[in-house]
Amino acid sequence: MRTGIATAAGLLIGFGMDRAFGDPRRGHPVAGFGSAAVKVEQITYRNSRAAGVAHEVVLAGVVTALGIGLRRAVAGPRNSGRRRVIGARAAGEVAVTAAATWTVLGGTTLAKTGREMADRLESGDIEGARALLPSLCGRDPETLDADGLARAALESIAENTSDATVAPLFWGAVAGVPGLLAYRAINTLDAMVGYRNDRYGNFGWAAARTDDVANLAPARVSGLLTTALAPMIGGRPAEAWRAWRRDAGKHPSPNAGVAEASMAGALGVTLGGRTEYRHGTELRPTLGDGPVPRVPDLRRAVRLSAAVQVAAAVAAAAFAYARRR
Repeated sequence: MRTGIATAAGLLIGFGMDRAFGDPRRGHPVAGFGSAAVKVEQITYRNSRAAGVAHEVVLAGVVTALGIGLRRAVAGPRNSGRRRVIGARAAGEVAVTAAATWTVLGGTTLAKTGREMADRLESGDIEGARALLPSLCGRDPETLDADGLARAALESIAENTSDATVAPLFWGAVAGVPGLLAYRAINTLDAMVGYRNDRYGNFGWAAARTDDVANLAPARVSGLLTTALAPMIGGRPAEAWRAWRRDAGKHPSPNAGVAEASMAGALGVTLGGRTEYRHGTELRPTLGDGPVPRVPDLRRAVRLSAAVQVAAAVAAAAFAYARRR
């Protein structure tokens, strides 16, 4: 089995494992990495960009080196021509790629949480919906009514479809196991320290900028898939494309704007506006046309997200096979 086939097979199997099992319930490696990053931050933290760069390089570098080491370990000696050795090497590469893919993906849990949010809102359980929101995003749930909760959840579904599934699959297709692990480390560090506040405005600068670069291509792949698959939820590709081209650049994030604007256009709703966070209020630009999203729109967004995830897995496997054969 050639490397391209092994990588493609590993990506598809790992994606299938995420669909079947969701995130590992105990001992999640990403949670372990986060705990380690907190401890490292106690040593590296200074209110400076230089310290933040060092923090990013050390942690992301260690994880990338781990990915390279795993790839080399399963590759084995290259000078052996025995079929049995080659088969074992390929099987090992498939297994390691599948395990890494399952570890870094979060799309199934994202969709499940979105559906649960819709269930609670439909049943009138506002307090339950508020309690669930922090698992999706960093908004202040206590200030939100049912429509505000639906909008916050929908915007998170849009952004994290790219971050939790499309982007790791993209980097897995491009760089195999090192790409999978490096991307998840970069994205996790951004979620931990990439904030514009008093503590992290300088220290988190490197994490935020690195994440922006890592997501430039994947966010646009996600936007293209969202646009193409809009008819699956009654939307029009032309409207998704128009919202993307017109509104994405208004968003403070060069990547979240693409994901949210294309989703808004596909759904025929307006996202953005006044946004309450625990650290304060932001007035976000509006994305898309139409009414504010409601609970049925959240369900449609979850269905579209699931479709985009499947399409991304197939595309990533095809790219890995074509590129590495």
